[in-house]
Amino acid sequence: MPELPEVETTVRGLARYLEGERIARVAVNRPDLRRPFPPDLVQVLTGARVTALGRRAKYGLVHTDRGQTMVFHLGMSGRWRIEPDAADKHDHLVLETGAGHVLALNDARRFGSVDLVDTDGLEQWPAFAALGPEPLGDELTPAHLAAAFKGRAAPVKPLLLDQRIVAGLGNIYVCEALLRAGIRPDRAAGSISRKGLERLVPEIKAVLSESIEAGGSTIRDYAQPNGELGYFAASWRVYGREGEDCHHCGKPVRRMVQGGRSTFWCGTCQK
Repeated sequence: MPELPEVETTVRGLARYLEGERIARVAVNRPDLRRPFPPDLVQVLTGARVTALGRRAKYGLVHTDRGQTMVFHLGMSGRWRIEPDAADKHDHLVLETGAGHVLALNDARRFGSVDLVDTDGLEQWPAFAALGPEPLGDELTPAHLAAAFKGRAAPVKPLLLDQRIVAGLGNIYVCEALLRAGIRPDRAAGSISRKGLERLVPEIKAVLSESIEAGGSTIRDYAQPNGELGYFAASWRVYGREGEDCHHCGKPVRRMVQGGRSTFWCGTCQK
């Protein structure tokens, strides 16, 4: 599944072609993805000017001058194709700008979604209402995590994946950040010291920022809007490296299952 850096990379790529442009044509090529397309999607977007693009957690935001925002989720392997050479049977939503740019939302598995939401009410939209702070924003602080973890015996890694605590964090980047901070993924969250949290927060921000700069991690068939594959996977220090030597201490990387997801960690470097 595309994680936060992949979505951020996608939004930045789309902005070069959409921001400030008027949408001249909208084509919806099937009735639904994970759920139906909004019935008024074509009517609202046709002729609308895109005022800005953004991201909330793992959702992309396309703001328009109609007072509504198109919110998209890439699901398991969705991606936007920019200036495709030819139409594809999995191009389910196609936008054409007044400048002639063509952008196609391609989603073979159809686990993604597209919604229209009143821009003024975005933060109250049900999918966003309970979200925690953005991990790259100023609201994610050691104090925030200390309050969220206080008295909690649950392991720290599943809590970091809880979107109510931090919005948009995914499995890969939590594994990587915990390694960098030297914190065991199965450690009781409430037992982590303030100094530990002061190490963890900057590492969360750093690993996400580095991945965004690298264009994402490219799981399975994920690609950026320009078709290029992200290469942050080459920089993984722990994720997916079970049995390989830890880059820090040389001991084998371990794997455990937490909440049905694989967790990769180093038993020497993480305490």
